Amino acid sequence: MRIIRGLGDIPADWPASAVSIGKFDGVHAGHRAVIAELKALADAEGLASVVATFDRHPLALLAPDDCPQALISTEQKLKLLGETGVDAALVLEFNDALAALPAEEFIDSVLVNGLHAKHVLVGRDFRFGARAAGDVHLLQRLGVADGFDVRLIDDVKPDSIRRVSSTWIRELLAHGDVLAATGLLGHLPTVRGEVVHGAARGRELGFPTANLSPDSEGLIPADGVYAGWLTDAGVRYPAAISVGNNPTFDGVAQKQVEAYVLDREIDLYDHVVEVSFVDRIRGMVAFTGIEPLIVQMRDDVERVRHLLS
Repeated sequence: MRIIRGLGDIPADWPASAVSIGKFDGVHAGHRAVIAELKALADAEGLASVVATFDRHPLALLAPDDCPQALISTEQKLKLLGETGVDAALVLEFNDALAALPAEEFIDSVLVNGLHAKHVLVGRDFRFGARAAGDVHLLQRLGVADGFDVRLIDDVKPDSIRRVSSTWIRELLAHGDVLAATGLLGHLPTVRGEVVHGAARGRELGFPTANLSPDSEGLIPADGVYAGWLTDAGVRYPAAISVGNNPTFDGVAQKQVEAYVLDREIDLYDHVVEVSFVDRIRGMVAFTGIEPLIVQMRDDVERVRHLLS
């Protein structure tokens, strides 16, 4: 997949394209339905398949207090988009200039002159342009004049009631339901970050952990212990993962992510790794002493081993 960072990075000879525009936060099952149709259409007509997205949620600029936490970082998004097989991703910087761009000029600069769009695929609630003044009806009218057609993609509703959305996935992760979140995402919830030095308590207890930097990418699920995977340099290891402030000990920062790789000790310091969540084993508990904690940790590891086997 070619990554195009801004309109100025689009080659002058860019071919005619089928394009979908959106935030694509999480690259979830709803997004993947759009991308599947996008690719099929592009392949049938010999067009380039392009996903146009933004480097941040628009509310991060327009109304920071109301902006939801992103499910994934831009780089995680690009990795997931690349796995779908689209030809290119256009990443637009959502800055003051883009926020002020009238809807008609947005379509002209991005779709017509930039990507040479022949087909545009969007959801029914798609909005664009300054103050979100543009909607699908305007997009369709502009398409008639500018030579592209607009296809509206139906919502994906796994329970026939609620559509798959980033909001729903955030709710599930806030409750630690990574299993249900995986079903909506179509991939495991994953955080990515550098392994840093911690207090070494896990090592002292016989369970050395890889501690992720506090500025890791990706939405961290609710406090608790999880079965999952740690991936380093393309190699995936089964892991018992702790999320939270470890209430048995004092002075531990909130939302610490620690992964214990089963049955092997690996030097991961300063490595950038991915920690993926498969299922929640239990909530976070404050123990009365070290021995009960060790007993519980042994049980956690066995449960993780069983779940991942």
